[in-house]
Amino acid sequence: MDSGFLNAFTQPAALNQLLDEIVIAQGEKKKIIKPTSSNNPKLEELKSVLIDWINTSLKEEHIVVRSLEEDLYDGLVLHHLLEKLGSLKLDVDKIALTEKKQQQKLSVILEAVAKCLQLEESQLKWNVESILTKDLLSTLHLLVAIAKHFQPNLEMPPNVQVETITIENTSRGLKTVNAVEYITENKENLEAQSKDDAFDELFSRAPDKLDAVKKVFLQFVNQHVGKLGMNVKHIESQFADGVILLLLIGQLEGYFLNLRDFFLTPASSTEMLHNVNLALDLLTDGGLLNFSVNSEDIVNGDMKTTMRVLYCLYSKYKTKET
Repeated sequence: MDSGFLNAFTQPAALNQLLDEIVIAQGEKKKIIKPTSSNNPKLEELKSVLIDWINTSLKEEHIVVRSLEEDLYDGLVLHHLLEKLGSLKLDVDKIALTEKKQQQKLSVILEAVAKCLQLEESQLKWNVESILTKDLLSTLHLLVAIAKHFQPNLEMPPNVQVETITIENTSRGLKTVNAVEYITENKENLEAQSKDDAFDELFSRAPDKLDAVKKVFLQFVNQHVGKLGMNVKHIESQFADGVILLLLIGQLEGYFLNLRDFFLTPASSTEMLHNVNLALDLLTDGGLLNFSVNSEDIVNGDMKTTMRVLYCLYSKYKTKET
């Protein structure tokens, strides 16, 4: 067990309780909200807003939700909610008594959600298992996504973020990655980006110029990581594990990166996430990153997010190359 796991919690009681409750098979991983974030006032406000929204929506069905973790895992409330908001008729039983039936029901429901929201599998921040096991983080992401789609005027508190810890059971023991994750949009950062962010414009209105911008970034990156014998051809995939981004930052900022601080050949998404988080921390500490970035977007190959991060380096060092 690495030291980061013990340091992830401020109170031994919280750590011991968590270890008693979580069982992770070898090769598997689980991401949870840290106990230190469980009493976050903005998180409690968001939970209250979502519970009120569900109860108001399902008032005619005489359904009352008191706990997001305890009342949504079996699919009954989600089933009624989708039928009410989306006028969907799902081919599942209203009540699923066994875990197998609940799993089957959730599978149908979550497939319907993904289809309605037009989300690819890589974009989903929830799955059948996480909802069925009463995972609060997944449940919140799911409900926020449903609310934004079917009731966009619902006033949810902005900038709700939580500290998370991803625990992976490897052959060498438990590995952990700490991160900060947004559940609702960071409106301040979104407004700042919209005022001076050409990337939304580029992707939505000038896709024909996208290749030219990518070429400029690739030339910039290869000019520096090429000294290390590396060559980047694909922005959307080669930055996902964080390795090239870390090496690029090291070259430009003059950092000595100890190989013990990151994974040179990451073997899992947890290790990739660790690398990306480290890179974002370095950029933030160096004053180069002044907006929020979801590290999972980079790991998942989101090109717009990756290009925004690269621009932080490009805008500082391009003038030094001319």
